[in-house]
Amino acid sequence: MRPLTDEETEMVFKKLSSYIGDNVRMLIERDDGTYCFRLHKDRVYYSSEALMRRAACIAREPLLSFGSCLGKFTKTKKFYLHITALDYLAPYAKVLCI
Repeated sequence: MRPLTDEETEMVFKKLSSYIGDNVRMLIERDDGTYCFRLHKDRVYYSSEALMRRAACIAREPLLSFGSCLGKFTKTKKFYLHITALDYLAPYAKVLCI
Protein backbone atom coordinates (compact mmCIF):
# COMPACT_ATOMS: atom_id res chain seq x y z
CA MET A 1 0.00 0.00 0.00
CA ARG A 2 1.47 3.30 -1.06
CA PRO A 3 0.33 6.81 -2.00
CA LEU A 4 -0.32 7.50 -5.67
CA THR A 5 2.44 9.14 -7.69
CA ASP A 6 1.75 12.46 -9.38
CA GLU A 7 1.17 10.76 -12.73
CA GLU A 8 -1.20 8.19 -11.21
CA THR A 9 -3.07 10.87 -9.26
CA GLU A 10 -3.52 12.91 -12.42
CA MET A 11 -4.93 9.89 -14.28
CA VAL A 12 -7.35 9.03 -11.46
CA PHE A 13 -8.56 12.62 -11.04
CA LYS A 14 -8.96 13.02 -14.80
CA LYS A 15 -11.16 9.91 -14.94
CA LEU A 16 -13.18 10.98 -11.89
CA SER A 17 -13.64 14.52 -13.19
CA SER A 18 -15.15 13.20 -16.41
CA TYR A 19 -17.97 11.73 -14.31
CA ILE A 20 -18.34 14.13 -11.37
CA GLY A 21 -16.68 17.35 -12.59
CA ASP A 22 -15.24 19.66 -9.95
CA ASN A 23 -16.80 17.61 -7.14
CA VAL A 24 -13.62 15.49 -6.91
CA ARG A 25 -12.45 17.57 -3.97
CA MET A 26 -15.67 16.67 -2.13
CA LEU A 27 -14.55 13.03 -2.15
CA ILE A 28 -11.41 13.91 -0.22
CA GLU A 29 -12.65 16.67 2.09
CA ARG A 30 -15.79 15.18 3.59
CA ASP A 31 -17.69 16.22 6.70
CA ASP A 32 -17.06 12.91 8.45
CA GLY A 33 -13.26 13.04 8.10
CA THR A 34 -10.44 13.12 5.60
CA TYR A 35 -10.31 10.45 2.93
CA CYS A 36 -7.44 9.40 0.69
CA PHE A 37 -6.53 7.29 -2.32
CA ARG A 38 -3.96 4.51 -1.99
CA LEU A 39 -2.51 2.02 -4.47
CA HIS A 40 -2.23 -1.66 -3.54
CA LYS A 41 -1.53 -4.37 -6.12
CA ASP A 42 -2.40 -2.07 -9.10
CA ARG A 43 -5.78 -1.20 -7.57
CA VAL A 44 -6.76 2.22 -6.25
CA TYR A 45 -8.55 2.17 -2.90
CA TYR A 46 -10.60 4.96 -1.36
CA SER A 47 -10.60 4.95 2.42
CA SER A 48 -10.59 7.15 5.46
CA GLU A 49 -7.21 8.12 6.83
CA ALA A 50 -7.98 6.34 10.10
CA LEU A 51 -8.62 3.05 8.26
CA MET A 52 -5.53 3.61 6.11
CA ARG A 53 -3.35 4.02 9.21
CA ARG A 54 -4.73 0.79 10.68
CA ALA A 55 -4.14 -1.09 7.43
CA ALA A 56 -0.55 0.19 7.29
CA CYS A 57 0.28 -2.04 10.28
CA ILE A 58 -0.36 -5.15 8.17
CA ALA A 59 2.31 -6.47 5.82
CA ARG A 60 1.70 -6.12 2.07
CA GLU A 61 1.36 -9.79 1.21
CA PRO A 62 -1.39 -10.77 3.68
CA LEU A 63 -3.32 -7.52 3.13
CA LEU A 64 -6.09 -8.31 0.64
CA SER A 65 -7.88 -4.95 0.53
CA PHE A 66 -8.99 -2.02 2.62
CA GLY A 67 -11.58 0.64 1.99
CA SER A 68 -13.42 0.55 -1.33
CA CYS A 69 -11.77 -0.29 -4.62
CA LEU A 70 -12.36 2.58 -7.07
CA GLY A 71 -10.55 1.09 -10.02
CA LYS A 72 -7.35 -0.42 -11.30
CA PHE A 73 -4.36 0.35 -13.45
CA THR A 74 -3.80 -2.00 -16.35
CA LYS A 75 -0.40 -3.20 -17.49
CA THR A 76 -0.42 -0.43 -20.11
CA LYS A 77 -0.93 2.11 -17.28
CA LYS A 78 -4.52 2.99 -18.16
CA PHE A 79 -6.98 3.55 -15.32
CA TYR A 80 -10.40 1.88 -15.30
CA LEU A 81 -13.16 2.51 -12.79
CA HIS A 82 -14.82 -0.46 -11.11
CA ILE A 83 -18.50 -0.79 -10.40
CA THR A 84 -17.74 -0.51 -6.67
CA ALA A 85 -17.01 3.19 -7.28
CA LEU A 86 -20.63 3.94 -8.23
CA ASP A 87 -21.84 4.31 -4.65
CA TYR A 88 -19.27 7.05 -4.06
CA LEU A 89 -19.65 8.83 -7.40
CA ALA A 90 -23.46 8.86 -7.66
CA PRO A 91 -24.13 11.69 -5.14
CA TYR A 92 -21.74 14.00 -7.03
CA ALA A 93 -22.59 13.00 -10.61
CA LYS A 94 -23.04 15.61 -13.31
CA VAL A 95 -26.58 16.27 -14.45
CA LEU A 96 -26.95 16.10 -18.22
CA CYS A 97 -29.66 18.21 -19.78
CA ILE A 98 -30.92 17.05 -23.15
